[in-house]
Amino acid sequence: MGRRARGAGPTSRLLPLLLLLRLARGAAGEPGTDGLDVCATCHEHATCQQREGKRICICNYGFVGNGRTQCVDKNECQFGATVVCGNHTSCHNTPGGFYCICLEGYRATNNNKTFIPNDGTFCTDIDECEVSGLCRHGGRCVNTPGSFECYCMDGYLLRNGSEPFHPTIDATSCTEFDINLFSEIDCGTPPEITDRYIIENYVSRLGSQVCYACREGFFSVPEDTVSSCTAQGAWESPKLHCHEINCGNPPEMRHAILVENHSSRLGGVAHYICQEGFESPGGKITSVCTEKGTWRESTLTCTEILTKINDVSVFNDTCVRWQMNSERINSKIVYVISVKGQRLDAIESVHEETVKLTTDSRTPEVCLALYPGTNYTVHISIAPPRRSVPAVIGFQTAEDDILEDDGMFNISIFNETCLKLNRHSRKIGSEYMYQFTVLGQRWYLDNFSHATSFNFTTRERVPVVCLNLYPTTDYTVNVSLLRSPKPHSVQITIATPPAVKQTISNISGFNETCLRWNIIKKVDMEEMYLFHIWGQRWYQKEFVREMTFNISTSSQDPEVCLELHPGTNYNVSLRALSSEFPVVISLTTQITEPPLPEVEFFMVHRGPLPRLRLRKAKEKNGPISSYQVLVLPLALQSAFSCDSEGASSFFSNTSDADGYVAAELLAKDVPDDAMEIPIGDRLYYGHYYNAPLKTGKDYCIILRITSEWNKVRRHSCAVWAQVKDSSLTLLQMVGVGLGSVAVVIILAFLSFSAV
Repeated sequence: MGRRARGAGPTSRLLPLLLLLRLARGAAGEPGTDGLDVCATCHEHATCQQREGKRICICNYGFVGNGRTQCVDKNECQFGATVVCGNHTSCHNTPGGFYCICLEGYRATNNNKTFIPNDGTFCTDIDECEVSGLCRHGGRCVNTPGSFECYCMDGYLLRNGSEPFHPTIDATSCTEFDINLFSEIDCGTPPEITDRYIIENYVSRLGSQVCYACREGFFSVPEDTVSSCTAQGAWESPKLHCHEINCGNPPEMRHAILVENHSSRLGGVAHYICQEGFESPGGKITSVCTEKGTWRESTLTCTEILTKINDVSVFNDTCVRWQMNSERINSKIVYVISVKGQRLDAIESVHEETVKLTTDSRTPEVCLALYPGTNYTVHISIAPPRRSVPAVIGFQTAEDDILEDDGMFNISIFNETCLKLNRHSRKIGSEYMYQFTVLGQRWYLDNFSHATSFNFTTRERVPVVCLNLYPTTDYTVNVSLLRSPKPHSVQITIATPPAVKQTISNISGFNETCLRWNIIKKVDMEEMYLFHIWGQRWYQKEFVREMTFNISTSSQDPEVCLELHPGTNYNVSLRALSSEFPVVISLTTQITEPPLPEVEFFMVHRGPLPRLRLRKAKEKNGPISSYQVLVLPLALQSAFSCDSEGASSFFSNTSDADGYVAAELLAKDVPDDAMEIPIGDRLYYGHYYNAPLKTGKDYCIILRITSEWNKVRRHSCAVWAQVKDSSLTLLQMVGVGLGSVAVVIILAFLSFSAV
């Protein structure tokens, strides 16, 4: 026994040595393997699959996670039983799955207690009334979704309760009607209800009925107004619902105003008064709230007051006055005075003119510009919409003995560009010549000038001349009377408004930041354009750019290129100062290359590679979408193109000489300060594996920033590090150390065995 124990000693010591040896070989990396066996690290609820040339761990159906360290159950019931299982169900979650159960009163169409609705199974109502005797003797069963109700059949009366009833919940039953059994039932006096009263006489025996009606001030929707004496010796509650009468707001009356407080209840009265200029000859206008809950409108209405113009008289030979008879008109009235004159001589024998006068005077008056020695008829009325009885007066102006012409006249402006010349002379039949000198300038254009001159000859005493003027221009007009014994000149100023119609047409963008448009105007006329530009970026909330400026040009097809930032949405408002309204166009500039990465360059020779610090780039030229770390053979650095889209992952390389993407980080995952990226830590960054560098090789590490917007991608790159004759990483150095220890242990063990 003792010798066996001694003989077992070396064997028992051999197991931990072999275990340590296997651990050391795994740490240092066995020949023929390329690192960690991914499939050996899969979670118990995950399976290993081959995808894109590499093995990855995928969580099983019903579980979610990264497949290696985490695969947790997905709760399918979290969205509610109705969404997952359908109506009338309850949902129950299980590890990696779920099942459904129909609620009470329903059954699954597959006739199983549990189901999963992927085969079309759903819950349908169970007709409980198929089971006889549920409602007991004399009861009639009625099915509802998920349950049933009981009612008494004909010839049976309800005892101890009300219909409908449930036999397992209520102590209610149906009893066969027996006149002897119920002959002594007396329900007594029917209940008194506040808003209802009983009509006609009644008895209180079994089966007797009373009728209810709503009290005054209340109305009801037509329903059952009868209450019956029941077998329980009590009166049924009548279904009559009485509502208090409320007519709401009184109706509007044409040409009338609602006054005073009013009640909208039964009998309430609303009072109206007529608006100014209207009256109610029949008396006061009222509307009454009726028992139907509606207003009974008045048959009276407001009619317009017919204003009379009285006592028209002439004074000072050419002036007219009159009187108003209405006492209810307080506002100003517009009068229309139509003048028609007739002379016996052939020259200017007819004089017609219409004048408007606005006044609140009770005795209005107006002085007219009339010819001497002329028979006139003056017609006076009130302008619509008021109505009046017009007045007419006829008279003759006195003859004017003054034949001398003083040459005096004045000018009035109408319709913005038209002039009316009113000569003071009453001499009839003479021909006069006027000379017009027009000069226009625009305050916003130094080199703009519009000058014209012409003569105008007429026999009219009040001629009218309309000028052809440009919009948005300040004009000085000088009018001189020529061929007169006493020449006279009058000077006036006219400021024309902007054109009502838009003068800019066919505006469009080109070359991303340029605009062109057409201008509807006369050739070689210079125009000023006002620009208002506002830009913003959805990805950079603090970015707002606003600018205003103007340009001047005489071109009918102007073009301008704007100084706009890349990757920005702009609204451009353009207005010609001769127009009243601007035109607006939207421009979107494309992104350009993002700013060069800010990196601290490292040169490593036969040493471990330090951790590289990644700093977030500013979104100056467009939204930053991602950051990539690329590993290239040092010989390929000079031939590398930053815009190349062909960079692949480590496991899809075709040869050891090709570069690969070691890591990719989305911009939203990069902190604002900085983060460290260790090269070769054997982890996945995005879809890319960060493989360790091979010993003795020369590498170039590049950081690439990608900006993407509107289906456009732009890149910028910087060399982050150059590694020559790369050494083992820290993890590999530990593996080598453990391997050396294992060799020493094995040699010692062999020596011990030989002894």
